[in-house]
Amino acid sequence: MGPAPRRQDMSQDLYEAELTDMTKIAAPDRPLRLGTRASPLALAQSRQVATAVTAYYEWPSDAVELVEIVTKGDKRLDQKLADIGGKGLFTEELEAGLHAGDLDLAVHSLKDLPTDMPAGLTLAAILPRAAVGDVLIGRAPIGGLDDIAKGGRVGTASLRRQAQLLARRPDLEIIALRGNIQTRLKKLHDDGLDAIVLAAAGLERMDLDPPHQIILPPEQMLPAAGQGALAVQINAAQSDIKSLLSVLHCPNTAACVSAERAFLNALDGSCRTPIAALGDIVDGQLSLHGRLLAENGADMVEATRRCAPDEGESAGRALAEELRHQAPHLVA
Repeated sequence: MGPAPRRQDMSQDLYEAELTDMTKIAAPDRPLRLGTRASPLALAQSRQVATAVTAYYEWPSDAVELVEIVTKGDKRLDQKLADIGGKGLFTEELEAGLHAGDLDLAVHSLKDLPTDMPAGLTLAAILPRAAVGDVLIGRAPIGGLDDIAKGGRVGTASLRRQAQLLARRPDLEIIALRGNIQTRLKKLHDDGLDAIVLAAAGLERMDLDPPHQIILPPEQMLPAAGQGALAVQINAAQSDIKSLLSVLHCPNTAACVSAERAFLNALDGSCRTPIAALGDIVDGQLSLHGRLLAENGADMVEATRRCAPDEGESAGRALAEELRHQAPHLVA
């Protein structure tokens, strides 16, 4: 797979070490109900959060109960997300459970969470970010995008990935590819595709290491806003739950993804607009790289901004306005 991109903040070991000084509290009278999508990746991510909470507070493992919910986005796998409503299809049922009090918390891949938070809900924690990049996986050994045969068939359901693939290789045929990670890996061979593109974080969390894979560099494939980060959403009225979950929160990751999501939100980003963004903190400064493309990759604008970590949201909005001014025709 080649060297993995470094984490964007403190290492996981250091993060866990810093939590050891926090005050422990007793287990709740009843299990905390953690809402999760029912896909293998979502379950793995939710178990990671449940394990982190129970291990930190030294609670029994059943102090957090996973509640599996099949969302509209998980049911309608035969259509593109852009055609059936976009990212909210993966969160609507979970958010309804939080509103109703049926759930105490819900875990989301942050890249799947709409940037407009519903009234009455809030994010209690954003965990340390995993690998942020995308991985190209070939049916045969592959060294990069240029190794795919002319007119090759590449599978992805993401307009962001499609646009960036076509920007470099306009000859490629993009094949709509949805389903869980294992399903997509199986379709690579069963459907005779030349390659597929998946998020590195998903492979990492599922402990999958398929052959013939290579990490796409950001100049070729900038990630989605929030990619690689997990967010824990709660009912805003549950201040006690928010306090409990504060031990999971990573300020550096939060600063980066807040800038990315502000950029996305300012461009009215949805699954109908190819938008990519990546924030990174280097030498105490937040660097934000944003990219806006046409669906066919034939047109693209991008720019970067640097700011203090606590100014990321305003930098994200300013960067969005810069790209909107450069290419108003690309904004849906």
